Amino acid sequence: MNRRHFFSGAATAVAAVSASSVSRVALAALPEPVMQTSANTAPPLHPPTGRPYNPVVTLNGWTAPWRMNAGVKEFHLVAEPVVREVAPGFMVNLWGYNGQSPGPTIEVVEGDRVRIFVTNRLPEHTTIHWHGQRLPNGMDGVGGLNQPSIQPGKTFVYEFVARRPGTFMYHPHADEMVQMAMGMMGLWITHPNVGNGATHPHIATVQRDYAFLLNAFDVEPGSMTPKVNTMLDHNIWCWNSRVFPAISPLVARQGERVRIRVGNLTMTNHPIHIHGHEFEVTGTDGGPVPKSARWPEVTTDVAVGQMRQIELVADEPGDWALHCHKSHHTMGAMGHAVPTMIGVDHRGLVGKIQKIVPDYMVMGERGMADMGAMEMPLPDNTFPMMTGTGPYGPLEMGGMFTTLKVRADQTTGNYRDPGDYAQPPGTQAYEWQGAPASTPRPARNDTPGTAPGAANARKPAHSGHQH
Repeated sequence: MNRRHFFSGAATAVAAVSASSVSRVALAALPEPVMQTSANTAPPLHPPTGRPYNPVVTLNGWTAPWRMNAGVKEFHLVAEPVVREVAPGFMVNLWGYNGQSPGPTIEVVEGDRVRIFVTNRLPEHTTIHWHGQRLPNGMDGVGGLNQPSIQPGKTFVYEFVARRPGTFMYHPHADEMVQMAMGMMGLWITHPNVGNGATHPHIATVQRDYAFLLNAFDVEPGSMTPKVNTMLDHNIWCWNSRVFPAISPLVARQGERVRIRVGNLTMTNHPIHIHGHEFEVTGTDGGPVPKSARWPEVTTDVAVGQMRQIELVADEPGDWALHCHKSHHTMGAMGHAVPTMIGVDHRGLVGKIQKIVPDYMVMGERGMADMGAMEMPLPDNTFPMMTGTGPYGPLEMGGMFTTLKVRADQTTGNYRDPGDYAQPPGTQAYEWQGAPASTPRPARNDTPGTAPGAANARKPAHSGHQH
């Protein structure tokens, strides 16, 4: 990808946008759309022009380059079908921007005048809504209400001033159920205008600034295209259209102040939890939170359509889990109709079943942890329900999970994964080697509901009532 090469002649722009989309004069003014082909986390893009700021790092994403045109910061987004690598070997047909889903992060500074060219390469019309922004009504991007929709092959121009700092999003407001379910979304960061060493009263200076979106898809194993009509039973829970262990870790030098910006464009809420540290919610998509309104947390719930900006001091070295605290959201592709087999006695049954189904194996009668270590054949184009391996064995995770890696020797500005953390001697849990613990009663071996005195429920006879 060429991140800084921009259009300087009309011939290149013709390849990016159909000549029928805009007039010849407008075509000559279009910046070249910059495309991204990698799902890896790109390094922060320090501003080559315009007001200075400390850039964000988008997990498994990137920041869109821009050009300055007579004092206006210009971007070019291309809405188009893309193929996203959600995990190694697992590819999904999505809709996105500039080659990826989510689209590139847009970074500007409070007070910047911004001009965004949006070219539609989708098979249907679209728009872009600038979620959380203060702007003229005609720039808000709701198709039919604020503007005509952008038809396939056409280019529209949005232009407004970034009035207030904060963490925002962009997404369509046209055929929203389909287009957002197919992955059309992106981050917008407006940095505070604090030149000449000044500080913002509610926005601290941080040494690491991370950002990612929460999104979810329903992709049947073996297929590539999400089922857009699914409301809640998604099986692919993502951060920036990636799943663990393919989500990059967040890294920090011990003692650094870290900001993490999270936006939720799924169909449900997500309690985001960090191990080993407390944090404060310092901002929402409504703007920065005054210091008097903050309190320490280890989990914050991010509701649908919300942004949450949290900050912490990374003062505890180690590899700390960072995840959604809904347990099914830290798992990979699964069938939701699988019965619970805990306590089922398979003795004498396995051999009989294997005569009919030779590859049958016992699974689930003592829990699902065996799935973390099993190397089971999978359908094409999917990933395991429980996966990931750490220095001490299977992690049994998936979906919305990664790690915050804090090291005393992580150099400033270095975002490379430092590898596994080695606990200092005497600081790790260990197996008890003394006498076995006594138990007050023998282990239960009866069938649930049949022990003496067990609760008993009887279904009433049919009464004729309709329910």
